[in-house]
Amino acid sequence: MEKKKEKTKEAEVQILVGTRGRIFSGQVIKKFHKRVVIETERNVYVKKYERFYKKKTRIHARLPEALEKDIQPGDYIQIQECRPLSKIIHHLVIKKIRSPHEVAQK
Repeated sequence: MEKKKEKTKEAEVQILVGTRGRIFSGQVIKKFHKRVVIETERNVYVKKYERFYKKKTRIHARLPEALEKDIQPGDYIQIQECRPLSKIIHHLVIKKIRSPHEVAQK
């Protein structure tokens, strides 16, 4: 029965704003009333030194009302690109992947 509830939440999120483009996943750094800030890490190759370094990117995403109570700072979530919703918000939260407590138990 819980799976049906999750599918309806995802459907509500998709209806809110049409999504398109790339999908990112990252950890929630800050949570506001209608948005979250996530931080993603990627490895960048430096040709001159023949080494990799980690680069962090912060992305602001719209937080739908259906997911607002479920998502807390520290959670690992998935977001997707959409049309610009404001000056800094160009992404929409799709789903919650896991909470920090679930990682500690494994």
